[in-house]
Amino acid sequence: MTIALQPPLPSHPLLRLSLAPRGTMPRPIDGAWWPRSYDLLTELPLLLGGLPPEWGQVTSVTVSGSKWSATPGRTLVCNQVVRLRRSVAASAQDTVVLLAPGQGRWDLLVVPPDTTEQAAQLSMAAAADAHS
Repeated sequence: MTIALQPPLPSHPLLRLSLAPRGTMPRPIDGAWWPRSYDLLTELPLLLGGLPPEWGQVTSVTVSGSKWSATPGRTLVCNQVVRLRRSVAASAQDTVVLLAPGQGRWDLLVVPPDTTEQAAQLSMAAAADAHS
């Protein structure tokens, strides 16, 4: 009898993030993030832990929309206190804004967690397109 072992599942889910190339011109959207849920306290550590090191320490996160679960005003992520804010402005629907003092601001499109893989990949590619 032969037993086929399945490869172990990753202990941490893969970050679904697509970033635009860094350029000299400001962009309205710097990339796209496809979280697995609207639970910010669960999703945020994976996002912040997977950002490029040159983005520095993100200390403030603003999510838009009413779909995100309730969050405290601050949380500890990657051994750093991060201030959490929610915006309901119609102009910033489905985005997350990341601020790192002295480094910059990055606006990411949030692809809804229940989006199909094909649609999510198209949205993420469009958000990271260097010509957008």
